[in-house]
Amino acid sequence: MSWDELPRQASEWRAKGLWRELREVKGRSGVVLTATDRRGVVSFASNDYLGLAASPWLAQQLSQAALECGAGAGASRLICGSHQPHHELEERLALFKHSQAALSFSSGYATAMGVIPALVGRGDTVILDRLAHACLIDATRLSGASLRVFAHQDLDKLESCLRRAQGRVLIVTESVFSMDGDLAPLREIVELKNRYGAWLLLDEAHAVGVLGPEGRGLAARESLSDQVELQMGTMGKALGLSGGYVAASRQVIDWLVNRARSAVFSTAPPPALARAACAVLGVVQSSEGQRLRQRLFERMAQWSALSGIEPHSAIVPWGIGAEERAVSLAQSLQQDGLWVPAIRYPTVGRGEARLRISLSAAHEPSHLQDLWSALKRLTP
Repeated sequence: MSWDELPRQASEWRAKGLWRELREVKGRSGVVLTATDRRGVVSFASNDYLGLAASPWLAQQLSQAALECGAGAGASRLICGSHQPHHELEERLALFKHSQAALSFSSGYATAMGVIPALVGRGDTVILDRLAHACLIDATRLSGASLRVFAHQDLDKLESCLRRAQGRVLIVTESVFSMDGDLAPLREIVELKNRYGAWLLLDEAHAVGVLGPEGRGLAARESLSDQVELQMGTMGKALGLSGGYVAASRQVIDWLVNRARSAVFSTAPPPALARAACAVLGVVQSSEGQRLRQRLFERMAQWSALSGIEPHSAIVPWGIGAEERAVSLAQSLQQDGLWVPAIRYPTVGRGEARLRISLSAAHEPSHLQDLWSALKRLTP
């Protein structure tokens, strides 16, 4: 295949309803955005579940931290020194996740790409839920370990994979699945993990800030934090900032400091981000965090009353099937001032396109009513 075939491939991608383009918005992040045509749209696309990304208070925390800590870290933490705010954040994250230690990364994707290849390799086995996030799949492929996939939530298939697994065995799953919004059967997975001597990496990206006591995630809600070897997460969703982390034993974190290539060979995130993340963790664990979660739960209950479908999390999928139909419907909704992304292959399987509705504590009841009215009209 030659480079000259790129235009033809792009045309085929467009014809299948799979082409993506960046859509520019202006102003502050939030549930009400200003598009480039100056029209306001209500966004149901963000993972900002508590509405903190648009918070003037959080912006002020980040601004003040930048004045105190500077704009950047300068280099890798192993090269030019490890800034105090990074250590403060990792101590806070370890306390938050009830683990011995934690390590922060520039993103959730970078976390997966650093952690999994550092812990498993050729001769080992990684077992993933079929709907695990792309970063977890990519990291497993990079590691060189044997990749085994079990059908979504299929515990019998998971056990079958465990029986045949060799070397170090790592089960990888999400606590809240990013495209379906359902929850992992964590207690049953932990029981199987313990029975077969495997480790578990639990991606809590969409659970932290939302589920469990103080928003500490599904493992905390199920009182299983001490039985999950690796709790991975992000500051870029409910916490309103950016960056990723993993919480684990002190021994594992010390190993990752030496072997996680996406941390060792990457400039550290700005110390100001770490300082702001410490502040927002305090809010998430406070009575204000509980108030925001309660408001989010009210929006989830409202959606249940409107649709007759009770969501398991802040993520509400609206199944469509055909990619072209999903794109068309998303465009129609945007004409109505409602931004709901069309999720298509390769994010989901072919023919499994859907609208992904993300609810936020920042949504007003009228926003959900408008969306429900438009969906009923457009998908009779």
